[in-house]
Amino acid sequence: MDVRYVLGAVVLAFGLCALAFTVQPAGGAAVSPVSFDETLSMGMTGVDVRDAEAAGYEIPRGQAFYAQYQYVIGYYGVEAMVEQLESGHAVRQFGEPVALFVTEFSGAQPSLTEEGYLDLDNDPGVDWIRAERAVYAVDSDAQTTAGPTAVPFERRADAERFTDEYGGRVVDWAAVRERYGERPAVARDRQADLVENRTAWADRRVAASASLLDRPRSVVVGRDAPTVQAAVERAPPNTTVYVPPGTYEENVTITKPLTLRGAGERTVVDGGGNGTVIRANASGVALADLAVRGVGPRDLGTGEGNASGWDAKIQLVYGRGDAAILLSRANRSLVSDVTVDTDANGVIARYSDGTVVDGLVVNGTDQWQDGSMGVLTMYSRAVIQESTFEGGRDGVYTHRSDDLVVRANEMRGMRYGVHEMYTSGALVSDNAVRDTDAGVMVMTRPRENVVIGNDVRDSDVGVSLAGDASYVTGNVLVGGGTGMTIAGTRSMYANNTVVDNDVGLRSDTILPSNRVVENDVAGNDAPATASSGPVAVWTSGGRGNYWAGAPGLDRDGDGVLDRPYRPADEVDRSLAESPAGPTVARSPALGILRRAQAVAPGLRRSDVIDTGPLVEPSRPDVLEEVNAT
Repeated sequence: MDVRYVLGAVVLAFGLCALAFTVQPAGGAAVSPVSFDETLSMGMTGVDVRDAEAAGYEIPRGQAFYAQYQYVIGYYGVEAMVEQLESGHAVRQFGEPVALFVTEFSGAQPSLTEEGYLDLDNDPGVDWIRAERAVYAVDSDAQTTAGPTAVPFERRADAERFTDEYGGRVVDWAAVRERYGERPAVARDRQADLVENRTAWADRRVAASASLLDRPRSVVVGRDAPTVQAAVERAPPNTTVYVPPGTYEENVTITKPLTLRGAGERTVVDGGGNGTVIRANASGVALADLAVRGVGPRDLGTGEGNASGWDAKIQLVYGRGDAAILLSRANRSLVSDVTVDTDANGVIARYSDGTVVDGLVVNGTDQWQDGSMGVLTMYSRAVIQESTFEGGRDGVYTHRSDDLVVRANEMRGMRYGVHEMYTSGALVSDNAVRDTDAGVMVMTRPRENVVIGNDVRDSDVGVSLAGDASYVTGNVLVGGGTGMTIAGTRSMYANNTVVDNDVGLRSDTILPSNRVVENDVAGNDAPATASSGPVAVWTSGGRGNYWAGAPGLDRDGDGVLDRPYRPADEVDRSLAESPAGPTVARSPALGILRRAQAVAPGLRRSDVIDTGPLVEPSRPDVLEEVNAT
């Protein structure tokens, strides 16, 4: 590329940035709180907020207006707002706060439930007040569903009455800021602890479930009983019903701890299109070495039935569709080496903690809109491993299934490979996903999820993770639309290999508090884009990411380029693609543009900057292997 064109791009970019200049709010301008629904909210997990709202409990909230940001940021919990202020992230990205407000409870006559949740005698009495004018009851028995909370009051006398009854002390705004301060960013040792903990639990569950296959054989279908259902009813608990090769056209219900075992794919249980084929309504049930087909047509339930809570509709719709196998209140059960052909669901596990799904094969619909889930877990901590999912809607769908493990599976030709909803603490590892809308999709603001070692290719999105304090590390994301979406808060995205996508990394967070380091980004049409939010800095401890072709020199030999790199910036992108890039990178024109952007907030549109771009890949062997294939 001719250097003149690159310099022209610099001038054009400067002009466009100048158009984006924003005028600072007048220092004396009056600012009033807005409806919380109008804010960009963050703080507690989606489950915690929904649980509190459904139960009618109040959550202390805050909202902040910043000088250089057009949106109002809302916070569930005073602590969340204080953390952002004390961390410096908000000030660096949005400018100084123009106004801070908190909900105050002087007129609401708050009391606490037995669990410590805020219950109000006068709901309309909750109002907004400037944070610095309020006083706060801290270290009391007050809780939200996420943990202890500070309770703001306008009048000290009201706060003291509250602490007299529920403990704690009354402090001012300065003390609250000192008391809660900044929560530390996520660290690698915490990731290691999570992976070790989840893996050890999964290994124990898999080992324990194997004993279900060692139960003595008590009944043989065809010899001792005419049908599978008759054999199940005749067999004593904790024994095995053997189903010889053949096709058994029936629906089966198991209501005691029992093992139902066939001869592999030669043993077929066919439900004839009549609803769910095999139901297990007891703990300690094992289903092994079977093929299941003839599942009913309902991929979703009708929404009718008995369920409670804010998510009752989800339970009745997603959790009540037809399935090859339904585990309902069947703790510590096992599905092993089962093959399913279905236009609906493969396995549904409801309220079935400790379930293991191992060696399952689910063949779903060609078009995901026509199918449903390979495995659906609902209120069930489960292990899903070494299984194959082809077609259908989602390979694995989770709802409120904290701490489950999804590992070493193959998924192809569906909407989402793994789809987590309202699920925290999950481990998704070493899965191979191909040809999906998204390989791994984590939604609804959860916490401490780990997505590690997965290989996602030919998908519209490789990994998209929302939430707090989570980890996306060591994944290979190749040949898709967007390799990885950087969202959520205080999360780590590290050591991922992102190659040959339309977009490598997409910044999509309103508060850039994530750690994005040591990722290898190469051969993408656009190394990165910034779809929302302010400038995100993807560097930690002086080290950033490897951007193939990034211009610059490493004069001191520390493994880091001497100039920052803006992977979402048209100018830097042009420099990376041009032989003239190193020359223009040191040009006065570019220097003027960068200094102007640093000084004038209006020139800092949504963007990404890596202040320590790496000279060499963090995982050169993996990158070389990916490029070779």
